[in-house]
Amino acid sequence: MSHQVGIAIGVVVLALTWTSVIFTLVLPRAISGPAQLSIWINRSVRRVFFAISHVARTYERKDAVLAPIGPVALIAQLVAWLVLLGVAFVAMLEPYTHDLGEAVKQVGAAMFTLGLARSPHLTNDTVLIAAGASGFVVIALQIAYLPALYAAFNRRESLIAMLASRAGEPSWGPEILIRHQLVGIVDALPDFYGEWEQWAADFSESHSTYPVLLLFRSPDPWSSWVLALLSVLDAAAMQLALNPTSAPSQARLSLRMGYTALRRISDALQWSFDEDPLPDGPLRLTEVDFAAAVALVHDVGFATERTAEEAWPHFRGWRVNYEDLAYRWAERVLAPPAPWSGSRSRLREQNVTPRRPPHRSPDSPKGYQRPDFSP
Repeated sequence: MSHQVGIAIGVVVLALTWTSVIFTLVLPRAISGPAQLSIWINRSVRRVFFAISHVARTYERKDAVLAPIGPVALIAQLVAWLVLLGVAFVAMLEPYTHDLGEAVKQVGAAMFTLGLARSPHLTNDTVLIAAGASGFVVIALQIAYLPALYAAFNRRESLIAMLASRAGEPSWGPEILIRHQLVGIVDALPDFYGEWEQWAADFSESHSTYPVLLLFRSPDPWSSWVLALLSVLDAAAMQLALNPTSAPSQARLSLRMGYTALRRISDALQWSFDEDPLPDGPLRLTEVDFAAAVALVHDVGFATERTAEEAWPHFRGWRVNYEDLAYRWAERVLAPPAPWSGSRSRLREQNVTPRRPPHRSPDSPKGYQRPDFSP
C-alpha cells in the first residue's frame, strides 16, 4: 500500500469516526449523515436481541431477554468507534512498517496502554501518539456521557413510576379518568397534564439527541414510555372530546406536546409519517371501542357533556395525530400488550387490561367491580 493511499484511507475513516463521536456525545442535536453510525449500531443490536427473544413464549420472559439491550448497545457503540479508529491508524501506519501485523500490534498497544507504546521513527511515533490520544479521548467521552444519559433515563422513569397508581399496569388512557373519579381527585387532572407536558418536552429533547435511550426499558416489565405517553394522550383527548367546556386547558397543551415529542423522535430515526393528518383520517381504534370505554367512565360517575357518539369525531380528530406513531413505537420496542396500543407481532398476548386494586370504602366495602372489557 502506497503512503498516499494508506494515509487517505486512514484520514477518511478517522474523520467519519470522529464525526459520529462528536454528534453522538458532544453536539446536542438530532443525528444525521455519517453521524448516524450510532443509530445503525443500535438497530443491529436491537435485531440481535429481538431474534433471541423470539424463543421466549411469554411477555415477561421476552422483556427479561430484552432488558440489557440498552447497555449492550452502548458498549457496542464504544467498541465500534475503537475498532474504526484502530483501522484508521493501522491504514496510516502500515505503509511505514510494511507489515500489517506489526502495524496492528503497535496501534493496539498505543490505544489500550494509554500511549505507552512508542516507535523510534518520527512518523510512526506521531501516528501512535495520535492513536493513543484518540482511544483515550473516546473512552473518556463515553464515560462522561453516561451520567447525562442515565439522568435523562431517571427523569423519564420517575413520572412513569408515578403513573402506575393513576393509569394501572399496563397503562390505559380511560383508566386515568376512571381512577381519578373513583378516589375523588378529578381536580388534580390539570396539574397531572401539566407535569406530562413538561415530561414530553424533556423526553423529546433527550431521546432525539440520545437515540440509544429509546432502547432502555423500564425496570417494571409492565411499564413502558410508549404506553405511558399514549395513555396520557388518550386521557387528555377523551376528556377534551367529552367535556369541551370544562376540560382543563392543560389537557390540550399536554396533547400537543405529546404528539410533537413522538414526531421528533421518529424524525430523528428518519421515519416517514403524515405531519398534518386530516381529522377524519383512518384510525385503528374503532368507535365501538371508544363507546365501551365511555361506558366504563360513566359507570364510576364521571360527568360528561357529550355522549360517546357526539364525542367520537372530536376524539378521533385528536388521536389521528399520534395513533400511527404510537402503535409503531409500541411494536418497535415491544411494549406491554395494553388496550388501545395496537397489536404485537411477536406476542401471543394481544390485550392485557390494567391491573387495579379493589376500591373499597365504608359505603362500598366489597369494592368497585370493573366490568369485563376487551377492546
